[in-house]
Amino acid sequence: MTAETGIDQGRSAFREHRWTDAFESFRDADQKGGLPAPDLDRLAIAEILTGNTTAGLDTLTRAHEEYLVVGDVAGAARCAGWMGMQLMNLGEAARAGGWFARGQRLVDELAEPDAVQGLLLLPTGLGKLYGGDPAGALQVFSRAAEFGRRFQDKDVSALALLGTGQATLMLGHPDEGLRMFDEVMVAVTAGELSPIPSGIIYCAVIGNCHLAFDLERALQWTTALDRWCNARPDMVAFSGQCQSHRAEIFRLHGAWAEAMEAAAAAQGRTTRGDPQALYGGYYQQGEVQRLTGKLDAAEASYRQAARSGYEPQPGLALLLLARGDGQQAQSMIRRAAGVADVATRRNLLPALVEIELAVSDLAAARQGADELEAFARECPMPMVRAVAGQADGAVRLAEGDPAGASQAVRQACNLWLELGVPYEAARCRVLIGRACRALGDEPSALMDFEAAQAEFLELGAAPAAAWAASLMREGSDDGAKGPLSPRETEVLRLVASGKGNRAIAAELYLSEKTVARHISNIFLKLGLSSRAAATRYAFEHGLAG
Repeated sequence: MTAETGIDQGRSAFREHRWTDAFESFRDADQKGGLPAPDLDRLAIAEILTGNTTAGLDTLTRAHEEYLVVGDVAGAARCAGWMGMQLMNLGEAARAGGWFARGQRLVDELAEPDAVQGLLLLPTGLGKLYGGDPAGALQVFSRAAEFGRRFQDKDVSALALLGTGQATLMLGHPDEGLRMFDEVMVAVTAGELSPIPSGIIYCAVIGNCHLAFDLERALQWTTALDRWCNARPDMVAFSGQCQSHRAEIFRLHGAWAEAMEAAAAAQGRTTRGDPQALYGGYYQQGEVQRLTGKLDAAEASYRQAARSGYEPQPGLALLLLARGDGQQAQSMIRRAAGVADVATRRNLLPALVEIELAVSDLAAARQGADELEAFARECPMPMVRAVAGQADGAVRLAEGDPAGASQAVRQACNLWLELGVPYEAARCRVLIGRACRALGDEPSALMDFEAAQAEFLELGAAPAAAWAASLMREGSDDGAKGPLSPRETEVLRLVASGKGNRAIAAELYLSEKTVARHISNIFLKLGLSSRAAATRYAFEHGLAG
């Protein structure tokens, strides 16, 4: 095969999104006779998309140099801009800054304006955005968008609109920002953009939808991203981020085993060419581990997530609370919320309210709940209203207003059920039960506690199941029996006597598998993690002997 044939085949494969074929054809052609700058550019993209990031950056450097050789200063500046963005994503700020500076120097040499000037404004806008100056970022992205429109550069226009939407969201205008995300996604889903800008926009839009509590949009765009990645099976870049977004959706919808699988897939892609998946892959894993009571494992996952440069919040603060260190949890969540932009702070407020209530700072909890209520009035999406109602109800309960709490939390519970978020719906059932108890309606309280515990057990949420069980015991005349069934109580008695599963099975005429299931349910219901803890519980509650 001649070099010319290889180039033709590479271009064809590139147009058809067959990245591995494009990479192989261009590479072969390059070895036989070299590639012109635009095809070196295409080879670099194919290498980056298939996870060969180091090779891709080397090829992009060659493309930059080749553009300079042929006198295409704008093309060389464009390569410099994309090189800087790739290095920025890899966390190599110094090298990225060097390439951005080179690109800007080349732009200054241009005799006529060019769309690349808009491309090189994007990192400046991102710097302001993540440096706490969303208003300044908005101005920069608006200038970038002007270059995109003037020169009909769809990539620059779309990335500038993405940045504008992010800045608008951070300035506290979620409705307007989300409309911009929808608009930019039109260009992506229509196939109007290059592959790397498309992937950047997909992942950024989904992340910002979660930040704005728009679960429906997040689900729709995650499904679209999943289809986009599946249509490009050899693509590594962005596929890990897709998996981390899938993990978050699975976690919210109560499919925790599937969430863990998706999180693990995201982690695997992190080392294969999608480093941006590091945070989401480990943070979502940590969230499931925390909710299931595996606190040491959750801490390890959060630490891995923190390697990305992003704080694993609010999960880490809630982990401290679960370990009984309420004061440290309070200090941590207050600091994180205090330095966050408006959108991120709103995302931290539910945890802040929970932690403030746990340490009995009612005034701080009320302030957080009121902020969420104001957000819900401004942006009355279902998830925002659910979060705000749940927080308001929890604070009203602590304030001594069980009737008001019951009304607020029932509405929140219904919203969570409509959204398909079972864990939060079950937490609302517990709050409703506590309100019923405070109003003297013990039968209804027990019914809500039992319903919540059943959901927690189904999910595998051991700490929450133990919480519901403790509330059930508070209102039970037979406090010693607690939440266990007669058969589970009998199994617990035999565990406390030191018998193994085989001996228990023989004594009760059960299979060992059934005994193991009973013991698993006992651990979940009582929030225990070992036979020793179960034995101690049995003796403390008069169930041994």
